[in-house]
Amino acid sequence: MTQFVIACIDPSPYAEAVCDYAVWAAKQLQAPLTMLHAIDKAQHTQTPDLSGSIGLGSQEVLLQQLAELDEKHSKLALERGRLMLDAAKARAEQAGVASVDERLRHGSLVESLKATEDDTRLVVMGKRGLSSADAHGQLGLHVEQVIRSLQRPILLAQQHFKTPQRIMLAFDGSATAQKSLDMLAASPLCKGLPVHLVFAGMPEQAPALDEAAILLQQAGFETKTALVAGDPEEVLHQYQQEHHIDLLIMGAYGHSRIRQFIVGSTTTAMLSKAKCSLLILR
Repeated sequence: MTQFVIACIDPSPYAEAVCDYAVWAAKQLQAPLTMLHAIDKAQHTQTPDLSGSIGLGSQEVLLQQLAELDEKHSKLALERGRLMLDAAKARAEQAGVASVDERLRHGSLVESLKATEDDTRLVVMGKRGLSSADAHGQLGLHVEQVIRSLQRPILLAQQHFKTPQRIMLAFDGSATAQKSLDMLAASPLCKGLPVHLVFAGMPEQAPALDEAAILLQQAGFETKTALVAGDPEEVLHQYQQEHHIDLLIMGAYGHSRIRQFIVGSTTTAMLSKAKCSLLILR
């Protein structure tokens, strides 16, 4: 079965970066690329529901006008979606991706991604969408829901694309972290890039870190290890910035101390504060 890199395209300032990260991923994975735009009627139709406020004698006419206005909004949303997908496809083809598909779907983004999950190898989406593009320090409306709903890796793009040169895997020694380690070692996505393997823990946990490093080295990765003490949410971000990490990789769910910031409201805090793009593994 052919599996695609799916780029979630919307009218936000993140769209170009999403497209460029998806192009990078498609080339690394040698996978076909699909540009996806989901039309959520609740977001694209701005006409308020005035049916309960219409006075006697004018209700039928006004309801008809409202229906016509909704239809116009729907047509405009469709046309805008097609134009965005065409532009994204042209950008990807210009960057050298030979196989680019377009999918324009009605419904929420989560519903649209779930419908194509079996054909998906990697989802690329912006850290925020149009409605929250300027809400710095926060996640987009659908990000956490997508992460929880899909059993596929998700690349969260920052607003500006930067070809990954250095990557960092947040590791805690758990079964979930080990699975993420195995996925990274086996995938061609980051082959050839130096890996910083960072463990937010205590010195007695160093053997687990060393074993993880050996696995990556055997897979051909140049690997640097670091055992850092402190709150994971703080020390991992600090390490990322100090070492100019371009892509932070972590599992969607963890255990021990990392579980505290991967599950629940602290998940949002960790993802929101990241200063680089993130690859979330499932």
